[in-house]
Amino acid sequence: MGIELRLADYALDGPGNARAVAAGLANAEWYRTPIPRKQMKDLMQRSDGPATRDTLIWIGLLVLFGGLGAYFWPTWLCVPFFLAYGVLYGSSGDSRWHECGHGTAFKTAWKNDAVYQIACFMMMRNPTVWRWSHARHHTDTIIVGRDPEIIAPRPPSLGKIALAFVGVLDVPQSLGAMLRYATGKLTVAEQDFIPVGEQPKVFAVARIWVAIYAATLLACVLTRSILPLMLVGLPRLYGAWHHILTGLTQHIGLAEDVLDHRLNCRTVYMNPASRFVYWNMNYHVEHHMFPMVPYHALPKLHEAMKADCPAPYPSFWAAYREIVPTLLRQVRDPNYFVRRELPPGAGRLPEPVVAHMQAAE
Repeated sequence: MGIELRLADYALDGPGNARAVAAGLANAEWYRTPIPRKQMKDLMQRSDGPATRDTLIWIGLLVLFGGLGAYFWPTWLCVPFFLAYGVLYGSSGDSRWHECGHGTAFKTAWKNDAVYQIACFMMMRNPTVWRWSHARHHTDTIIVGRDPEIIAPRPPSLGKIALAFVGVLDVPQSLGAMLRYATGKLTVAEQDFIPVGEQPKVFAVARIWVAIYAATLLACVLTRSILPLMLVGLPRLYGAWHHILTGLTQHIGLAEDVLDHRLNCRTVYMNPASRFVYWNMNYHVEHHMFPMVPYHALPKLHEAMKADCPAPYPSFWAAYREIVPTLLRQVRDPNYFVRRELPPGAGRLPEPVVAHMQAAE
């Protein structure tokens, strides 16, 4: 019975939402590492240069690997090229959607909007729905009943997490949502975080996407080949593994219902290739605490903050050595979570705030 209540609480239209509001956890004031104003202003400086460079490289690699994959289709020689194309489409699209959705990747607004729309299509995420969903995620990060992007509610479903690496659960859900939006329908939860004035945009984009996918399927019929789908649509399945690999490190197994991103986010050091695909979102504590700092400035922000934060994880391996046992334990004990230790001298939340959160547990 306890597990059933916990699961119900995660729904945005369930009792967890009202509980979070009553506890003062919704739209609350979060802890922030004190950084001198001038330094923060410099870190928040936007520039077209880094994102333009990275986007041109990204598009160039998509054309190169997609072209080579199509050229060698349907021989086995196409496989490595489509594997690379898939990651650039089905995983890099995730980080590009994310950063351009914040409006910080580029200085020029239309560039953010253009890449955001393209990446949303790649990831099958309606640009309006996900803009407001992600805004709520940042406002109420891992607050039960408020955050629509908690990907592993306790107790976690290990099967669903494993299947996420190949997108076989979320892609059908995304396609179903796209068709639902195309008919002008939103769920109760979506109506909770999408303003009424924004809702027509949801339906208009969905109808355009349905037309694109219909044209892609028609191309498959006319050519008697799935090659068109290998380039548009299917990469969201076979290229999803990297964005899941990185995404699981963000919050899974950490504290819920706390107003301190140092306790519910992970910063993980990663190799240069993964950082390019992920656009530096491995600095996740830093990003959540100061979401208006562009991705290319996050390494500098990390240096400015690290004395106030728990030690970063030195690698994927180190992060997953904690994540996997935590998930296994949470299957049996949904109340268990990893308690991140703050370093000596680190800033703390005010005692009345801590007491208020503890009383709400």
